[in-house]
Amino acid sequence: MNNSKIYKRLFKDYTSKHLISILSAAFFSIIVAGSTSSIAWLLDPAIEKIFIEKNQTLIFLIPLAIIIAFTAKGISLYLAKLLMIRVGEEVKKEMQTNMLNSFIKADTELMESKHSGKYISNLNFDVTQITRMLSEAFLVLFKDGLTLIGLLIVMFIQNWKLSLIAMIMIPLASITAKVLGKRMGKVVTEAQEKSGDLNRYLIDLFKNHKIIKIFQREDFEKKRSEKFVNDLKEKTIKIASVYIRSTPIMEFLTGIMIAVLIFYSGKLIMNEELGINNFFSFLAAMMLAYQPVKALTKVNIAISQGFSAAKRIIPIIDAKSEILPNLDKRNLQLNNGEIIFKDVSFAYKSNLDNRVLQNINLDIGGGKMTALVGHSGSGKSTILNMIPRIYDPSDGTVQIDNQNIKEINLNSLREQISIVDQNTTLFDDTIFNNIKYAKPDSSDSEVYSAAKLSMCETFINNFNEGFNTKIGENGVRLSGGEKQRLSIARAFLKNSKIILLDEATSSLDSETEEQIQKALDDLTYNKTTIVIAHRLSTILNSHQIFLIDKGQVVDFGKHEELIKKSSKYKNLCEKQFKNN
Repeated sequence: MNNSKIYKRLFKDYTSKHLISILSAAFFSIIVAGSTSSIAWLLDPAIEKIFIEKNQTLIFLIPLAIIIAFTAKGISLYLAKLLMIRVGEEVKKEMQTNMLNSFIKADTELMESKHSGKYISNLNFDVTQITRMLSEAFLVLFKDGLTLIGLLIVMFIQNWKLSLIAMIMIPLASITAKVLGKRMGKVVTEAQEKSGDLNRYLIDLFKNHKIIKIFQREDFEKKRSEKFVNDLKEKTIKIASVYIRSTPIMEFLTGIMIAVLIFYSGKLIMNEELGINNFFSFLAAMMLAYQPVKALTKVNIAISQGFSAAKRIIPIIDAKSEILPNLDKRNLQLNNGEIIFKDVSFAYKSNLDNRVLQNINLDIGGGKMTALVGHSGSGKSTILNMIPRIYDPSDGTVQIDNQNIKEINLNSLREQISIVDQNTTLFDDTIFNNIKYAKPDSSDSEVYSAAKLSMCETFINNFNEGFNTKIGENGVRLSGGEKQRLSIARAFLKNSKIILLDEATSSLDSETEEQIQKALDDLTYNKTTIVIAHRLSTILNSHQIFLIDKGQVVDFGKHEELIKKSSKYKNLCEKQFKNN
């Protein structure tokens, strides 16, 4: 995407909504430009009428006019900046909201393939660069551009020869800005990458803090952290050095220009081609023009940064989910809840040559419990995740009561499904809100009942604030078993007709597991239940057990049948019962 298309896109989606504020800022910028130009122009009559002609009336009027011009400039500049700050923050809010919505709606497979640190950097660093370009850069271009034009007019009025000499500096400054802008785009991209690296490391640091302690890797991580911080520091210094590189160049050019102008002005004054009043008015205009020229040289850098950031941001916002919600399709019609996998294969898009599942055929009885067993990595969880369409098959179909789930309303599908996952996901919120998350319109009594059924009350009551206890990031204040019980409580609260249990009791001790199992039996009674069990003892009474190995169904039947006919299943059972 080239810069022209990016600009059109940004204008259409973001800045066009704020045209009134932008036009108002432009109006105030005109006043700023006019006021600044008038200050320089007023020096001409001030010197001529007051200092040379000693006009008693104008000795009051001209200073008053200068005060009014400065006041108008100050107020207008304040209002213009305030308006563009608000525009910038509104654009930033809208852009960050769109990015977050894109994250929320994105396919799980896509989110799992990316590191959150990079997205955090995009959300903060890149969006800031874009909003700077849209707000600050616009104001500089308009305000300082108009001011420069106004001051040039004043300069030409005073002496066109001197003005032509002064204008030589403008193209020189533009060339400098263009060169630096290209360089800036490159170093900003590098800095963004280093910022992403630091964010990723910080997330890993929080997540793995206990492991660092256990393996005594504090010194190692200290060195790693210093490297990440130092790399970002070096890139930030590099950005700053490129950014301020124009300062000595501009100062050098300005020094030469002033020297040349004073020399040439002296010649003109000596030849009586230039009056003292004209010279001072011209000099004031030229000195006042220094700031806008300086600002305009640097705005190109901000624009380059903005376009570079936009090239990283827009693809994220535009990312389309391949798992479509199908909101216009018919709702799922549940009868007995039979689930059928027909010739299902699956490969992650990041590795299409490696099929996680191969020609899976399953007939999961409605209203009954079905177990999936097999070694870790065999594909069990992937099968489970296809039922609520967390993943879609690469080939084949998944049907519920003879309805292809890809052809029905996604919301109606997921309304009928609850999952208790081995990796319980919790929010940095209260226990009450974490349970209620499964069914936002539930009553307080329903939440309390779900907690009781999942045996959460035993540990909730140990907290002074009870259900109002904040559990910290991902439930840091809770044990693994307590987290899992909250996950089970959610399933109780939602009370879906299809229950997915992925190692639902893996973090529970034997005694608690036995107690929870009774609750799970109540939860899953007469419901279609698919279980991946950490302990095979918990699924011995399943209606049907499918043995999964290397992404394929290698055998199925009841426990007694599999023990007799499947050596793989028998070995799996013997190993586990031996270990237990």
